[in-house]
Amino acid sequence: MEYKRVQVLAKETMDALSREIRPGMTLRDVRRFCEEKMLSLGADSFWYWDVGAFVFAGEETAVSVSGREYETSDRVIHADDIVTVDLSPQIGNIWGDYARTLILQDGVCILPEAVRNPEWKQGLLLERALHEEFCRFAAPETTFEAVYTHMNLVIEEAGFVNLDFAGNLGHSIVRRKEDRVYTEKGNALPLGAVEYFTFEPHIARPGSVFGYKREDIYYFKDGVLCKL
Repeated sequence: MEYKRVQVLAKETMDALSREIRPGMTLRDVRRFCEEKMLSLGADSFWYWDVGAFVFAGEETAVSVSGREYETSDRVIHADDIVTVDLSPQIGNIWGDYARTLILQDGVCILPEAVRNPEWKQGLLLERALHEEFCRFAAPETTFEAVYTHMNLVIEEAGFVNLDFAGNLGHSIVRRKEDRVYTEKGNALPLGAVEYFTFEPHIARPGSVFGYKREDIYYFKDGVLCKL
């Protein structure tokens, strides 16, 4: 499966980064590492504004900006830090799309369960729970708007806010950026009408400078929701 191939290389890149990221690296170093890794694994380009890795850390993790306006900062990563990385590899015109928020603790990347900072831990665990609820809720006939309404309510009831600059929670995976449809208010298209789609809530506590993101690509097979 061609989409599976490009999504796997994104996951392998994130796994490699989680092993290699360390204090003293800049966000530009992280971007360079990810882009070089994706190219070495078979990507030939980056579909989202020619940026392969959107990287944010610390107070930047609550910032939501269009790729058209994104600039990688030279911020240095600390021994205890929060870093969000959003990958956009491409092979031909086949897209991957994968994002995770990583936590460094005592200089190493750790699992959410081991995070000492209670706010960061809660955000990461909520991201996981949101994807679980999305998988429970979504069906081929479920509209993008229904997902938008339901999942934003879940986010609000958990005491968080949706940070996305456009207010959406994902989009279809297509071959041209202008053909994307979004998980947004007013989109009555059912999920099953598109081949692949993302779910990527970007959330934070109200007023906090720390944000969290987790993105995967989903699709239906014989009416059952699957993850690439």
